[in-house]
Amino acid sequence: MELIVANHSSSTRLPFFSEAVFLLSFITLSLIIGIMVFNLDVHILLIGSVVLAMLFCWRCGYNLDQQIEVMGESLKNATGAMFSFLLIGMIIGIWILAGTIPALIYYGLDMVSPELFLPAGFLVCCGITYATGTNWGAASTIGVALIGMGIGLGVPLPIIAGMIISGGVFGVNLSPVSDVTILASATAGTSVGNHLKAVNKVNKIVLVLSAVAYYFMGVFYVGTETGGTGHIAELQTTLSQTFDMNLVVLAPIIITLAMTFAKIPSQIALFGGVVVGALVAGLLQQNSLTDIFAALNYGFTQSTGSELADKLLMRGGIQSMMWTFSLAFVALCMGGLLEKAGFLAVLMEKILPRVKSNVSLVFTTLCTCVLANVATSEVYLSMILNGSLYKGVYTERGFKPEMLSRLLSEGSMTSGMLLPWTTAGAFMTATLGVSPLVYAQYAVYVWLTPIVSLLLVGMGKTLIKSEASPAEYCVPQDAKS
Repeated sequence: MELIVANHSSSTRLPFFSEAVFLLSFITLSLIIGIMVFNLDVHILLIGSVVLAMLFCWRCGYNLDQQIEVMGESLKNATGAMFSFLLIGMIIGIWILAGTIPALIYYGLDMVSPELFLPAGFLVCCGITYATGTNWGAASTIGVALIGMGIGLGVPLPIIAGMIISGGVFGVNLSPVSDVTILASATAGTSVGNHLKAVNKVNKIVLVLSAVAYYFMGVFYVGTETGGTGHIAELQTTLSQTFDMNLVVLAPIIITLAMTFAKIPSQIALFGGVVVGALVAGLLQQNSLTDIFAALNYGFTQSTGSELADKLLMRGGIQSMMWTFSLAFVALCMGGLLEKAGFLAVLMEKILPRVKSNVSLVFTTLCTCVLANVATSEVYLSMILNGSLYKGVYTERGFKPEMLSRLLSEGSMTSGMLLPWTTAGAFMTATLGVSPLVYAQYAVYVWLTPIVSLLLVGMGKTLIKSEASPAEYCVPQDAKS
């Protein structure tokens, strides 16, 4: 079996299998144990992983200048995402100052019954992300408003964040205009239409199960954080006294979503939202230029006199994103080194010939998607790497390419949202105010999707085989040697 690996010059070599196993195992275990057992800072753990990866790359023939160039190329490819971090911080701060988010909370509390908040919010996030193709944009716009509404209803923040993440992942996995859909189908070599048909085989089941789960969560958790819902009127009064609730304050979010629906690049749409928000904050809410600039950089800092309202509103700004920005910076450096040197490719070259059954192949694919996210910290890179590694394997074993493209979405996209050091996980931490390690158990759709997918494959229900292919793959004798 021939796998696609990184290009190497005459002065460099591929890692040995033992080196790949040790390095990837050490990075994975140190991050998981360090964060979950010893509560160590993820930044320092990642920096230690970068240093170790640099030492192994040096053993493979990469000098310091070459390694810095590789890390720089990785950061260059992620410039758009890194810039989005700053824009999201600005947009949250200025939309609160403009009264946009307070108005969404104010009117939303009148429109949604407490018990239906979680399933309704989940379906709203599904719809908006499906239409726009971006879960980052949905989380930073309607997601922030849903957090305010949910906390006002007394729903714990991790549950609200899990619901928002679930709706966002559903949307990008099923949207014909999302980067995830386009990248997965292109990497596996299938059409977007065939990819979406394959994804729908699993997702329609998980969608129903997730909506039902959120309904029962809503019934159980509403009021647990605030002792009931009797405080809602007081919260609405505070918001109406602090901000002008003229419907014009909704202009920033309407314009931003309209630009996104029109397929305008997300960075431009978000910047447009910042500009419109600043105009509304100055002209309607009577804030000075100093107040506007402070909100853009430091977030909303003006006390309303209400502890609950302050908890909802005092957030945002560029500085609130610096933790996320620095985390993504270090993680991308590590991912660039591991991808360039070919550590994952060397590992899989030894493992795949021993994977015999359809179920074990699917399970291995999902696991390596997670491993690639752990090692490279980037969902898109994980999809490209695994697509390259498995494309020939799935063809050999009689599968249509949309079988692989579906698994790339189900493995890479889902796990990327549940790891705190990936760019996606770090972004959601900064935007929603809670770590993936805390909201993961409530992101029902996210972790249920690969489980249901594997179960259906085991039942033989979702295998997408070419017409002339056998039902089960048999390993050739020469592959066993």
